[in-house]
Parts: sequence; C-alpha cells; structure tokens
Amino acid sequence: MRHRVHTFKIGRTSAHRKAMLANMVSSLIESGTIKTTVVKAKEARRFADRMVTLGKKGTLHHRRLAVSYLRDKTAVKKLFDEIAPSFEGRPGGYTRIIRLGFRQGDAAEMCMLQLTNNDVVAESKKADTAEKPKKTAKPKAEKSEETAAEPKKARKAPAKKADAKAEKPAVEAEEAKAE
Repeated sequence: MRHRVHTFKIGRTSAHRKAMLANMVSSLIESGTIKTTVVKAKEARRFADRMVTLGKKGTLHHRRLAVSYLRDKTAVKKLFDEIAPSFEGRPGGYTRIIRLGFRQGDAAEMCMLQLTNNDVVAESKKADTAEKPKKTAKPKAEKSEETAAEPKKARKAPAKKADAKAEKPAVEAEEAKAE
C-alpha cells in the first residue's frame, strides 16, 4: 500500500520537476498570483507554504535554505522582508487555489494560485506603478453636471450629397443679396 507516499512526477525528471517548482514559487512570490494547472498548483502550494514557514523563522540558516531551494535571491529577499512578516500570526494556509475551468488546447484543468494576503503584494505593485504617470479622466459625475448646466443643442441630420450641391448655389445667392 502507498500510505503517506507523496511523489509528484507528472512525466518529468527529478531535476526538471525541482526547477519547475522553484520557478513557479519564485513567480508566485514576485507577483502574488500565477496561472497554472491544478496538479502543478497543488504541488507548488506545498512548496510555497514551506518557503513561507522558512521566512517566518527568519534566521540566516533558513534564508540560506530558501536560497538553495528557490535559486532566486530577489524572491528570497521579498519573501523574508515583506511576505513572511505579514503571515506572522497565521499557523498555515498561506496560499489559495481558485479553479478557472479547462484549457482550450488539451482540456487541462486550469487554476490560479494566490498568496492569501494579496494586500502586501498589491502594495508593492502600487509602488512600482506609482512611478509611471497615468492619464486621469474626469469622473462621470462631473461630466453629467457640466452637460446638465449647458443647454442641449439639437442635432441636424446630415444632408445628402445631392442636397448639399443643390443648396450651395442657393446659399451663395443669399449672401450676394445681403451684400
């Protein structure tokens, strides 16, 4: 019997599997959410929860362990400095899986893997986007007040080309009479 035997294989070699999981969890830490298949997300969730637990411990030894697993120093820095402190009082459950449906090409079940505290990730994204100026539009309420204050003008139906040619000499004749 296979009691308590958990091996995530999905047709890859062990090196490919470890590299894929390290890349997925690094992307999850950097962006806060990733889109993947359900099978990969379930395994990445186990790996990500272990990394957050290492981050919560916060010692140099745990930081070095996280670097050896993730292979990305910037992701480890963000994990230890921003993400792990936000989970300080939480005993587990650092990620969530939201199912999205089936992929068009091969009908694989897709999902979104997120950190449960997207507030920290959203704040860091806001800081990145704050540097870039954005175009601001007037709120709808202001536009409606301005149009309500001004009288509405009646629109004329566009004249047909034949009518426009016929009216042009008449307009010129009226102008000549006025002079």
